[in-house]
Amino acid sequence: MIRVGQGFDVHKFSAGRPCIIGGVTIDHPLGLDGHSDADVLLHSISDAILGAAGLGDIGNHFPDNDLKFKDMSSRDILRVVVGLVQDKGYKINNIDATVICELPKISPYTKEMIENIAEDCLCGLTQINIKATTTEGLGFIGRAEGIAAQAICTIQSFDS
Repeated sequence: MIRVGQGFDVHKFSAGRPCIIGGVTIDHPLGLDGHSDADVLLHSISDAILGAAGLGDIGNHFPDNDLKFKDMSSRDILRVVVGLVQDKGYKINNIDATVICELPKISPYTKEMIENIAEDCLCGLTQINIKATTTEGLGFIGRAEGIAAQAICTIQSFDS
């Protein structure tokens, strides 16, 4: 059986925090605000994976009112999510994600992001695709107030 999940996340910019996207620390004057490291890309991917397996969302598994998850690495979140999906008998087939922001520019970092995600999801590099787009200056993203990301994931049972 093949299942599909989608994820979406958004975080506003914040001074004094690193800008981490796809597990990569990006040279940018502002980071993203959140309870964990606020990696918007990995959060959307984690939600897509959980959705495909019918396991809720990262807010259910890593609530932002629980101090044990404060400043947690989103790569650690992703690895836990992959483990939950494996425990349910599934493996990841494919992930396609889009980062939506005016700045920073994402393309110089996509290769490293793909490597991180493939490693954490126990996938090959060709199973992961990362794109970036802008909102052409429109909305909070266009005003460079934050970043959004969306992802879709297919999973398949081990016995398929």
